[in-house]
Amino acid sequence: MKKHNIVKVVLVTILLFMLLTWIFPAAYFSGEYTEQGRVQMGLFDLFNYPLTSLSYFGYISLFILVVGGFYGILYKIPAYRNFLDRIASKLKKKAKLTISILMILLAIFTSLCGVQLALIIFFPMLVSIILLMGYDKIVVALTLVGSTMIGIAGSTFAYNNISVLLSTLQLDITFEILSRIIILVLGLVLLIFNTMMYIKKLEIRKKSEIKAEKKTVKKVSVKEEKSNSKGKEKDSKIKTTKSTKKTSTSNKKDTKAAVKEEEVIVVKESVDESKNEDNGCYVPVLVGGKGKIWPFVISFVFIFIIMVLAFIPWADAFKINAFADAITAVSEFKLFGFPLFGRLLGTVNAFGSWAITDMFLVLAIVSLFLSFIYKVKLSDVFDGFSAGVKKALAPALVILLVYTCLVITTYHPFQLVLYKAILGITKGFNVFTSSVVAILAGLFNADPSYTFQSVLPYLTSVVTNTKNYPLVGVVFQSMYGFTMLFAPTSLILMGVLSYLEVSYGKWLKSIWKLIVELLIVFLIVLTILVLI
Repeated sequence: MKKHNIVKVVLVTILLFMLLTWIFPAAYFSGEYTEQGRVQMGLFDLFNYPLTSLSYFGYISLFILVVGGFYGILYKIPAYRNFLDRIASKLKKKAKLTISILMILLAIFTSLCGVQLALIIFFPMLVSIILLMGYDKIVVALTLVGSTMIGIAGSTFAYNNISVLLSTLQLDITFEILSRIIILVLGLVLLIFNTMMYIKKLEIRKKSEIKAEKKTVKKVSVKEEKSNSKGKEKDSKIKTTKSTKKTSTSNKKDTKAAVKEEEVIVVKESVDESKNEDNGCYVPVLVGGKGKIWPFVISFVFIFIIMVLAFIPWADAFKINAFADAITAVSEFKLFGFPLFGRLLGTVNAFGSWAITDMFLVLAIVSLFLSFIYKVKLSDVFDGFSAGVKKALAPALVILLVYTCLVITTYHPFQLVLYKAILGITKGFNVFTSSVVAILAGLFNADPSYTFQSVLPYLTSVVTNTKNYPLVGVVFQSMYGFTMLFAPTSLILMGVLSYLEVSYGKWLKSIWKLIVELLIVFLIVLTILVLI
C-alpha cells in the first residue's frame, strides 16, 4: 500500500544492515584499529533492537506524537482554517518568492541553531499553507526537507550538530566559516532553482489538464446539442414553423450557457488545490463564518521566539552566559530561606541548551491559550489531541525504525572496515575518498554525532597533518547534509515523506538532478579549497 511505502523502505534497510553484519567483520578504533571478527545480528535482535531504540530515542517519537496532538487541537478550532486561508491567499500572489524565502529562512535557522527536529513544530502548518497555495506534496517536501538539509550541510554555529566534529578534530566553531557559508549559499541556489523548475513543469501539466478537460466538455455538449436538435425536428411536425424556430433558438442559447458554466466549473476545480481530496487530511475542513486570527499569529510568533532563544548555542558559540546566570539566580533565590522558584520550576535548562522535550511546556501553554480564547470544550481538546496523535503515529514509528538502524550499526560496528578500505586507497587527506566515506557514514548513522564519531577518530590516525582538519570538517558536515537528502536513514526525510504519504521512489525520481548537481558543486568547492 502506498501509505506504508516509507515503513517498508526502512524495514528493508534494517534487513540490509542485518545482512551486512554477516558479510563484514566488526572493528573499532580506540587508539588503534582492532578487528573483532564477525558479530552477526540474529533473529531475536531483529525484534529486540526496536525496543532498544525506544529506550534511547523514544523521546523523539514522543515529540512527534505531541506535535501531532497539538495540531489535532488546532483542527478543532474553525478559525485555524481561516488563519491558514488568510496567509495562503496573501502569499499566493507571490507564491514562488514565498517558497524561496521560506527555504532561505529554514536553511539559515538550521545552520545557526541545528534544531532540525525542533522545526517539526512548524511543519504541519507549513504543509497546509503550501498546499493551499496550489502546490503539490513534492514542493512541500522540497521546501521542508531540502532547506533543512542544506542548512545542515552549511552548518555555521549549529553546535548541536557539529559538537563531536569540533571536539574530535580540535576545531573552533568558526573554522572555515567562509567556506561553510559558500556551501550554504550554493546549496540554496541549486535547491531553489530545481524547485522552481519543478513548479514550472507542474504549472504546464495543470494547463494541459485544464485544456483536455475543456475539450472533453465541448465534445459532450456537442453530442447533447445534436440529440436535442433531432428531438426538435420530430416535434416540428406537430408545432408550427415559427414556434419551432423560437424553441430551437432558445434551446441553443440554453445549451451554450450550460457549456460555459460547465467549463468554468472544470477550470475552478482544476485550479483550486485546497479542494483536492488528497490534501484533505493536511488542510482543516472549511467552516462557515469568520473567526479572529490574531491569537494564532501571537501563538506561532511566541513559539518561534522561544525556539530562537532556546536553541541558539549562546554559551558554546558566542560565549554568552547571561541566560545560564539568570536561571541560576532565579533557581537559587530564597524567600524566607526557601528556594520557592527553584522548587516550582524544577529542572530548567538555560536558553541555548534546551532539548526538544523542553518544548512540551511551550506547546501546552499555547494550546491552553488558544482553547481559552476560542472557548474550546475540554472534551474537544482531548478528542482533537487523540486524533492528532493517531495521525502522527506513522511518522513516529518511522523515526523509531530509523533509529533502530543506528542501534544495529552501533552494536555491530561493521562500517569501520569499509572506511579503512576506502581511506587506504590514497595516502593522507583526499577530498574524494573522504567524501565517499562521509556519505557512507551518513547512510549508516542517522544522527550527525554518531556519524562523525563512527569515522573521525580513525581518520585522524590516517590524516596526521592537523592543517587539513578544518577541510576535513567541511567535507564531513557538507556531505552529511547532502546524504540526508536521499538516505533511507534520514530522520527528517523519512518522517516528512511518511506524513505526506509520498513514496520513496517518487521522491528520488523528483530530486535526482538536484542530488547530482549538489554532489558536483560540493566536490568542486572542496577541491578548490584544497588547492588554495
